[in-house]
Amino acid sequence: MVTTSEPPSSPLFASLPSEGESYLARLNPEQRAAIETTDGPLLVLAGAGTGKTRVLTTRFAHILLTGRAKPWQILAVTFTNKAAREMRERVGTLLGSPAEGLWLGTFHALCARMLRRHAETAGLTSSFTILDTDDQLRLLKQVMEPWRIDTKRWPAPGLLGVIQRWKDRGLTPARVTPAEDTDFANGHARAIYTAYQQRLIQLNACDFGDLMLHVTEILRTHPDILAQYHRLFRYILVDEYQDTNTVQYLWLRLLAKQPDGSANICCVGDDDQSIYSWRGAEVENILRFEKDFPGAQVVRLERNYRSTRHILGTAAGLIAHNGERLGKTLRSGREDSEGEKVRVIGVWDSDAEARSVCERAESLRRQGHSLTEMAILVRAGFQTRAFEERLVQTGLPYRIVGGVRFYERAEIRDTLAYLRVLNQPADDLAFERIVNTPKRGVGPAALQKLHASAREHNQPLTAAARILTENGTLKGKLGEQVSTLLATLEATRELLAREGHVVATEHLLEESGYLDMWRQDRSPEAPGRLENLKELVRALADFPTLGDFLEHVALVMEQDENAQEARLSIMTLHGAKGLEFDIVFLPGWEEGVFPSQRTLDEGGLKGLEEERRLAYVGITRARKLALIYHAGSRRIYANWQPSMPSRFLDELPEEHITRKNEGGTRQHGLRSTESLFAAGPLNATPGLSSPRRTPATRPVATAPAFSLGQQVRHPRFGEGTVIAVDRHHVEVVFEGVGTKRLLSSFIEKL
Repeated sequence: MVTTSEPPSSPLFASLPSEGESYLARLNPEQRAAIETTDGPLLVLAGAGTGKTRVLTTRFAHILLTGRAKPWQILAVTFTNKAAREMRERVGTLLGSPAEGLWLGTFHALCARMLRRHAETAGLTSSFTILDTDDQLRLLKQVMEPWRIDTKRWPAPGLLGVIQRWKDRGLTPARVTPAEDTDFANGHARAIYTAYQQRLIQLNACDFGDLMLHVTEILRTHPDILAQYHRLFRYILVDEYQDTNTVQYLWLRLLAKQPDGSANICCVGDDDQSIYSWRGAEVENILRFEKDFPGAQVVRLERNYRSTRHILGTAAGLIAHNGERLGKTLRSGREDSEGEKVRVIGVWDSDAEARSVCERAESLRRQGHSLTEMAILVRAGFQTRAFEERLVQTGLPYRIVGGVRFYERAEIRDTLAYLRVLNQPADDLAFERIVNTPKRGVGPAALQKLHASAREHNQPLTAAARILTENGTLKGKLGEQVSTLLATLEATRELLAREGHVVATEHLLEESGYLDMWRQDRSPEAPGRLENLKELVRALADFPTLGDFLEHVALVMEQDENAQEARLSIMTLHGAKGLEFDIVFLPGWEEGVFPSQRTLDEGGLKGLEEERRLAYVGITRARKLALIYHAGSRRIYANWQPSMPSRFLDELPEEHITRKNEGGTRQHGLRSTESLFAAGPLNATPGLSSPRRTPATRPVATAPAFSLGQQVRHPRFGEGTVIAVDRHHVEVVFEGVGTKRLLSSFIEKL
């Protein structure tokens, strides 16, 4: 039951600041307008570095200090627990007393609190359990069983992703229309979703997406409960409104709109920093605020207190090319606003890029700049490898922010384990890692049999596995799959001796099923994992043998982790939002890398505009100096592929930048190839450039198709003629080399 009376356990603030409105004196006119405009809908367009958090917390305190509401009559919504804690602390400081009894937290935390009040309405009790991802997957697999879904083709994590996307859009099973439906799981996804939700209710449980979905559905269908919250919340404050998804938007709109049409809702955000569409964020939510709330006022915060004039001018000139935006222009509020121009640096290739960035970082450190105040911001995780290895060579300490080091990522460690077994069959630890990756039915019992046999015969696990499959101890599908793995390893060792470690690795990843595992994964992380695997194959070409490469990796992973030492930060542009550094390096500004070709292929013009917003976010992370890099070519295996500078470089205003070419652009005479590991929609190759495409003419990502007699090129064997084609392979006759059977994804059409 919701109450509008003062909770006895929530004391009013005993002593408020005696200086009256002095807390407003430190604000600029736009910030003050955003705080003092208390009645009616308000959209605060807060550009990067314009004091957004100060405005939010001061507005909260101002409403309380002026007696417009009690603490529990304000609903304040953030996206992270960290932001909620910071807001709570700042409000308490302004009030001179700890803030108690507040409805302040993340979307999901606030909805969990509401759902426990009204659990019976959703068919639950107030003691319901919130399942983690592992429990969700186990439950979904149980629910899927009656449909006999081919989990290799339609894996449970992919179906869970489909269900979560429906929940993010506020769709209960009954609200999934044919237009919203999918052919995933042979067209049974909606029926499985229905059964999954019923099973959750039976278990008195919710998954994370249910927290918002259930509460939004309750507010939609129970006017009496919605009316209680209308009476309770006099003011609503929302942080990072540009990052809201559909169900968050629906929940906020239901709570904000009073029966008479009025709404005391203040949303703070920046449409130019909406960069999370891949996790459901809808930039349209902020763009249509004035339509959703007629009579809304808009306050633009455009005074940036972080960056120099040239950095802001560069960012403003770039983002002005976006059509879907509300419009604002950042200007510096700093006294030392001039600073250096943004540097745009062209280098020969990706190796030169890593070398130049690391040498500049070392030079800046010698000049007195702390590594802590420097960051390398990359578009995709695969880019970090070259910088990590160069930093290790030069001895510059670094840290990966918001992720793990390249060689410590799960997909890389899995592949390294495959390569270790390939190189040394007696490597039991590595074999243990790969024997059930991807799933082959090798559970604890089967693994125990392998270990017992290995101990009995004093043999490595690979030899024990061979014995147990041959004598029938491991039988049925389990024995068949383990036998296939062993045969694949043996065939790859023969290929390693004939063709070398690069071709052997390609073959092993494909034939083991490891690539297919990630191709079929529908999680947002899967494409990035495939990109990382491509980068690993590129790295192999730098070493004469597989053993040399594995030894190098072992040494790289032994880097000292002294937490007290100043470190240069490496992170993705998405991970950098909300952070700031004195000096920012922005590498990889080439077509296909940034903007990402995959984003363009999947999102068209909308995707391009989000990529441009991401570039805007990257530039505005810099306080004093931003350096943008583009390379003339990037390496694919042992060959170099020409790269085209990013279209974004043409959009930077010349008065705010300097351009420098370090060593010219090197063209190696090779056209762009199809992606490594091409399959379905995941074959856009990072690092490769192609003629500049507009969204209207962008190609649809498809697996390369070959015909008999077609002329092709392989990066190692040169030009040849196709003589046979099957699903994933082609046989090619190469001049002076002979006939080779190769993965089609590694062949380029002529």
